[in-house]
Amino acid sequence: MSSPLLFLLVILYLGLLFFIAFWAEKKKSNFWINNPYIYSLSLAVYCSAWTYYGSIGVASNQGLEYLAIYIGPVIIIPAWIYINSKIIRISRVHKISSIADFISLRYGNSRSLGAIVAIVCMLAVIPYIGLQIKAISDTFHLMTHTANSDNIFLDTATYVVLIIAVFSAYYGTKYVDASEKRLGIISAVAVESFLKLIFFIILGVFVVYGVFNGFDDIYEKASKLPDFTQKNTFNGLEGAFNWFLMCMLSMTAIFLLPRQFHTTIIENRTEKHLKTAIWLFPLYLLLMNFFVFPIAWGGKILFFGENVNPEFYSILIPQKFGNMMIAGMVFLGGLSACISMIIISSISLSVMLSNNIIIPYGWLNSLKTETEYANNRTIVNIRKFSIFSLIILGFVFYKYLIRSATLFSVGLTAFVLIAQLAPAFFGAIFWRRGSYSGAVTGIIAGVLICYFNLILPNYFETTYQNSAVFNFFKLAYLSPVASAFFWSLLVNGGLFMIISSFVAGNYRERNFAELYVDINDYIQHHENAYIWKGTANISDITNILTRFLGEKKTRQALKIFNLKYNLSDENDSADSRFIKFSENLLSGRIGTASAKILIEGVTKEDKITLPEVLKILEESKENISMNKQLTEHSQQLRKLSEELQNANETLVIKDKQKDDFLDSVAHELRTPITAIRATSELLLDDDEMPAEIKKDFLGNIISESDRLAEIINDILFLDKLEAGTTPLNLAEKNITETYHKALKPLLQLFEQKHLHHSEVNLLQHEIFEFDEMKMIQVFQNILGNALKFANEQGMIQTKFQEKDGMLKISIFNTGKTIPTEDLQYVFEKFYQSKNQNLRKPLGSGLGLAICKRIISAHGGKIEAKNKEIGVTFEIFLPTKNETT
Repeated sequence: MSSPLLFLLVILYLGLLFFIAFWAEKKKSNFWINNPYIYSLSLAVYCSAWTYYGSIGVASNQGLEYLAIYIGPVIIIPAWIYINSKIIRISRVHKISSIADFISLRYGNSRSLGAIVAIVCMLAVIPYIGLQIKAISDTFHLMTHTANSDNIFLDTATYVVLIIAVFSAYYGTKYVDASEKRLGIISAVAVESFLKLIFFIILGVFVVYGVFNGFDDIYEKASKLPDFTQKNTFNGLEGAFNWFLMCMLSMTAIFLLPRQFHTTIIENRTEKHLKTAIWLFPLYLLLMNFFVFPIAWGGKILFFGENVNPEFYSILIPQKFGNMMIAGMVFLGGLSACISMIIISSISLSVMLSNNIIIPYGWLNSLKTETEYANNRTIVNIRKFSIFSLIILGFVFYKYLIRSATLFSVGLTAFVLIAQLAPAFFGAIFWRRGSYSGAVTGIIAGVLICYFNLILPNYFETTYQNSAVFNFFKLAYLSPVASAFFWSLLVNGGLFMIISSFVAGNYRERNFAELYVDINDYIQHHENAYIWKGTANISDITNILTRFLGEKKTRQALKIFNLKYNLSDENDSADSRFIKFSENLLSGRIGTASAKILIEGVTKEDKITLPEVLKILEESKENISMNKQLTEHSQQLRKLSEELQNANETLVIKDKQKDDFLDSVAHELRTPITAIRATSELLLDDDEMPAEIKKDFLGNIISESDRLAEIINDILFLDKLEAGTTPLNLAEKNITETYHKALKPLLQLFEQKHLHHSEVNLLQHEIFEFDEMKMIQVFQNILGNALKFANEQGMIQTKFQEKDGMLKISIFNTGKTIPTEDLQYVFEKFYQSKNQNLRKPLGSGLGLAICKRIISAHGGKIEAKNKEIGVTFEIFLPTKNETT
């Protein structure tokens, strides 16, 4: 492929990333903002050029060692729910925007510690950025079959780096507040992560099934190579030690690499996204590494005896077979891996460089006197310059220091250096006794050991490592990287613990120790737990805030603060809560240390002894605990109040239903009694009444007496059903025949009302176990209900079927529907529908209540549903006793 064509392809690809970032920032749709998959894919910035190319080189040259870099994160990721949730809460509460702020704030909000952490990160990551540029340059020349040029103006990588620098500087500094979420950047990185995975999988499938005949074929041919067995074993206990230390190294890296801290912590919008990340990110690592082994050994088979760089087998293999499309995909995938790492790393480093070095040590005094507009412009320009400078510095490293180094070696060196933050970082969130002195001493000692043991010997000719002192600490069974990691972290962690145990930190360190370790206790009232004693005026602090936030945002912030703590706007005396609130407002813009310095400049703080701090913290804990208990009790009382209110409303409804029921029953009882009495009086008074009329009157008395008895029996029967004193007489019967027995007495009434009756029988077997007499009563109650409410010349249809292991009987009638609000009450014993004809139908409202009790006794259920032109009653009965 020609250089101009490939360069054009690179420009188009970078243009696509610009467009994605622009589109996400402009639309701000929920797909980009609140998407756990976008968040999880952005974490795959961990997979840089080292993963895309370096792992294949390691698998070819050193065997299984490459897996340790991915197994470590996978092992620790389940703990993210606890560890990272805690870190996210701390960062959110204190408006933290970088790992330097996170560590320095914990140890007394120290400006010097923040600068040290920022320097360590830059020393580790700038060569790592150079590594990505090296990968871009090498693969570009490999694709175009051109040689690397020492002239930077003739090197295509120069122009690619400049474009990346412009992109990062523009989208990485859209917000003055560094703790704000960079939606455009993260969206572009997520898309890159997805594409680089897809391209790598396509390559893997091509190698395994296009070049070879599957995994077995590769394994069979690779096993004949002379070094196959040696490079695919752990080499006993010595190899296991190295593996263990490499896993530990990668475990620390997944927390401490600035790009990982930024994507995982700073860009996190909600903690629940971690639940997706803890399974999707390990799955991503698995898929990314699934084809590393077959590609590496496939390359060794194809290029056996040839002098080629195994790190680039992924491009060399498709090139060998003339498949430039797959080679181009791999190039773009590797470009994605490099660009993601460069962008996120340069942004996170620029925040540290500006907030922890440039502003607190050189620009802070000038910012005090400028306007909001000027300050914001200055801060943004400092960050843009920082991003541009860091990427160019990485380019310088690539050109003059790491041209001959492997991707893997540079990556491991960066990991070991960044691991020196581990004792101070994890001590910050788990150990109250950790102190500034211990953290600084440990970090400096660990970095010096790394430089003398690992970095200087790699880049310069040295002889001191052969001295007696160095030989004394040399462990023959550890690799140089594992040895440097072991000794540096041992000395670093040891000094941190020993010095922290013997040298007590100041009151501010102890204050933040409580806020970090017990963040869950303080998260709602963290300003209350901030210890500060002195004299300060809100007006003076407001003037500082206005220079960075502007008058409008400052007024809004003060209003929120006063509402939160129920304070008056007229009050001008600032307490510890307002001091902490103000520092947080400034932290995202200029860093925690600079915010503290600015606020200290307009306040007068009294010294506080450590016993006073402990006493205040204890009181604060007690207040928070009491607030929690009061909140819980308040919530319980509110819940009880709601339950009582609901119960009262239910009782009122029940009471009304009871009154309606009693009125209805009284009416129904009075009607036959009145008829019996009137008829009896006529018979008594008229001795000469004709025999035929007398017979009719006596028949009426008997009929009304039967009706009276029926109502009383219904009441008594329902009472027995509710008490459970009426046993079921279960027997195997034909359900359709039972239905016909219930239907037969009602057919004449159907004809009188011109109702059409039909049946649909979808049963394969009709024999079920049930109480036939009670089921007849159920059918007659429902059919009688249908008769009452069906319109003239309407329809009644009954359907029998089996569904979900249950016998389902549906009885539908046309006519008026049941009011929606009444559907849940139709089976209550006091219920009668509001949606009736003007003439109230006969009945006491007991029929459906009896149906429900009978069906429940059978272990089934009954429901009422409105249809477009009527009502359906659905009966479900268990079929476990069905016979064939």
